[in-house]
Amino acid sequence: MPFEAEHIVVPPATGFVWNARVGVAPLLHVGVRDAFIEGRGSGHVSLMSAFTVAKGTGTPEMNSGSLHRYLAEAVWYPTALLPNATLTWTAIHATKALATLTDHGVSVSLEFRFADTGEGTGIYTPARWGKFPEGYRQVPGRVTSGMTGTGMAYSCPTQGEVGWYVDEAWQTVWKATITPFELRTGVAR
Repeated sequence: MPFEAEHIVVPPATGFVWNARVGVAPLLHVGVRDAFIEGRGSGHVSLMSAFTVAKGTGTPEMNSGSLHRYLAEAVWYPTALLPNATLTWTAIHATKALATLTDHGVSVSLEFRFADTGEGTGIYTPARWGKFPEGYRQVPGRVTSGMTGTGMAYSCPTQGEVGWYVDEAWQTVWKATITPFELRTGVAR
């Protein structure tokens, strides 16, 4: 379903707030807020941005899943991918590297994949926590990217697809072409 969202990130802090408004019928929408703040992941879904449908916060699974999301989405704010005291890189192959990020006692690793030209082509994890009808469980996840655009002084993907392998079947969660964006006072919109 099409939606509008605002994604707020302020590197070098490790965290994000994502607010979306999803139209589900004429004059009817669902509000979705995901966040990772000071080591705690949270999610909130509401009907008409007023009536809570689902919410959760601070479980180890949610904290890990939210930190995975932050690390994967850092391709859109690449200064967050620079090696530092909380982020390390380990070479796997000429076209693969493992990024490990630790924040507030939670560590996650993602395999970043590159074309021979050095351009990023995707991100993979064998085990990312997700919430499914039967509860939380770890499943393999993948982000693919294509086409690169320039934002300010760096390049980032302008097309992407995110999903899970649930019971070995691929399920797309998000697919988009990123329209031009701009940085304002450290906030990408």
